[in-house]
Amino acid sequence: MIDLALMSLRPGAQFILRGNEIEWHDTEQTQPTDAEIATEITRLQADYASKLYQRNRAAEYPPFADLADALYHQSKGDETKLTAYLTKCEAVKTKYPKPS
Repeated sequence: MIDLALMSLRPGAQFILRGNEIEWHDTEQTQPTDAEIATEITRLQADYASKLYQRNRAAEYPPFADLADALYHQSKGDETKLTAYLTKCEAVKTKYPKPS
């Protein structure tokens, strides 16, 4: 996680991470403090946790190929497949609601 925190805090910075040891090679950006890194790790973890519903939804949504097929049939006047596709999407959204 340290590497992600460093990249988030100092985009494009040059460094080498060996375990938890940081070798700072960037001459244009200062190395973040340990406190800055710890705070950023906490923020990144919270952000990741808050998006669990998105990852769960993505795994269960019907494939886009089904949507393409449904849109084709809709263009021919048949709404059945599109209605079924949207019903499946709505079921996934209900199963994994977006947190408030």
